[in-house]
Amino acid sequence: MNPKILVFAGSIRTGAYSGKTADAATKELALQGAEVTRISLADYPLPIMDQDLEVEKGVPENAFKLARLIASHDGLLIASPEYNSSIPPLLKNTIDWVSRIHKDGGRPFKPYAGKIAALCSSSDGNFAGARGLYHLRSVLMNCGVEIITPQCSVPRAQEAFDEHGEFKDEHLRRRMETVVRTLIERAKMMSLRADG
Repeated sequence: MNPKILVFAGSIRTGAYSGKTADAATKELALQGAEVTRISLADYPLPIMDQDLEVEKGVPENAFKLARLIASHDGLLIASPEYNSSIPPLLKNTIDWVSRIHKDGGRPFKPYAGKIAALCSSSDGNFAGARGLYHLRSVLMNCGVEIITPQCSVPRAQEAFDEHGEFKDEHLRRRMETVVRTLIERAKMMSLRADG
């Protein structure tokens, strides 16, 4: 069974390093046999999370679309930038809206239930965006997502990729291989557990 993995970046900026990191992860996932869906959060715009808005208009349809995508995959790989040592607002807002969904079509629905996730980061500095992953890990765990231990953080991301979008550094390549291999193994285990 080839696990289905959903991949997205926490930034939608043109040329975002997190987008390049997500692309590198997508290639490695495909190489290791996963069935990969790569999306951009730009295709699922959402208003700022606001409970008054939720009461008035309900959870936005784009949040439901994302929730159904998440639910239909075995695992997630999220590549995030770091904003002031924490999670970028776009990513936090997306996670929060999806977490508000408890029913779909009148049936109980928990999109994050039983999901496994891998986290990657990137920045133009030496910290590689890793500080933000502590917060992202905490938020996702609170939503019921299991996070694998290995992560891939890309320092000096402006010079980390070649013209084909591959990592120039062998250590980063091996790190991404480890992250992807671990994610696939855990996703298979979770799927077997759910089927059993």
